[in-house]
Amino acid sequence: MDLRKFLALLDFKKKVSTKALVLFTRQLATLIAAGLPLVKALRTLHDQLEPGALKNVIKSIADEVEGGSNFSEALSHFPKVFPDFYINMIKAGELGGMLEDILKRLSEFLDKAQKLKDKVKSALMYPMFVMIVAVLILIMLMVFVIPTFTSMFSELGGDLPLPTKILIVISDITRRIWFLIPLLPVAVIAMYKAIIKNPNRRVVIDKMKLRIPVVGNLIQQIAVARFSRTLGTLLSSGVPILAALQTVRDTIGNEFIARAVMQIKDSIKEGESVSGPMEASKAFPPLVTKMVNIGEETGDLSKMLIQIADNFEDEVDVAVSGLTSLLEPLLIVFMGLMVGFIVVAMFMPLFSLARLVE
Repeated sequence: MDLRKFLALLDFKKKVSTKALVLFTRQLATLIAAGLPLVKALRTLHDQLEPGALKNVIKSIADEVEGGSNFSEALSHFPKVFPDFYINMIKAGELGGMLEDILKRLSEFLDKAQKLKDKVKSALMYPMFVMIVAVLILIMLMVFVIPTFTSMFSELGGDLPLPTKILIVISDITRRIWFLIPLLPVAVIAMYKAIIKNPNRRVVIDKMKLRIPVVGNLIQQIAVARFSRTLGTLLSSGVPILAALQTVRDTIGNEFIARAVMQIKDSIKEGESVSGPMEASKAFPPLVTKMVNIGEETGDLSKMLIQIADNFEDEVDVAVSGLTSLLEPLLIVFMGLMVGFIVVAMFMPLFSLARLVE
């Protein structure tokens, strides 16, 4: 391995954004459509990029292609940059002599996948921000405000009401471990990752996620949209269905549904259709299996899968908006209950003292 390729292999571990990959794919398709040979197109894109991971990777790929390697083979040396479905589609494009069309489909696929992810993130960003601010306010109350009342109650003496005692205990605990609170999310994430390392445990957890009210439906819709668009794009690009299903399995993000995909693959090996084992798995909504069945009967499964993806991406938009609308009042109620409890717990001893004075 030469030095340039070694440096590229080290550099690809740095994150290459989906937006950068979309832009690279779209520009490469445009250059090839303009009649440039693949190597010259890659060199042109390399020259216009800013120094970074993608620039080094493209340089290495161009060198390999110029040396006689297939484009897909060169891409396969950088799996962190180019996913399996990307490489499989390029391979199908090379075999079918339609690399330009495949690159256009890839750029559209990546762009839509990124937009879906951005929609979900942006919709959940505001509720998450409100939650973080609410927790910070509660921590400040517990650490700085409640102790002032606690010292005052100690001077007054007498037995405190139960809500006040609970609040004082919570305040004392918070003051002692406040520096550990920011580490709590990190600990929870680390524990979750340790648990899901076991495939069997991950299947159980991912199946439970689908049963969570409101959120579970959104998770399933996102997974189905991703499954349908990836499989539809691969099939329309000429990738064999068994290879396409194997690739799709790694892009879904839910182990329960991913195992259902592998069951579909195994059933197809035995001569069955796609819709039959899909329905038997209970991992897909009935509407999806019916539409897939129609696609198989009409001989245009890939087109039907793309249509399913479009429909479910629209449903994801509606579900995300509904979830956001639900979270906002829930957060307000949560804050109201917390603040109300604190106010009542703090003023109950004062009311008792006022009655005694009377």
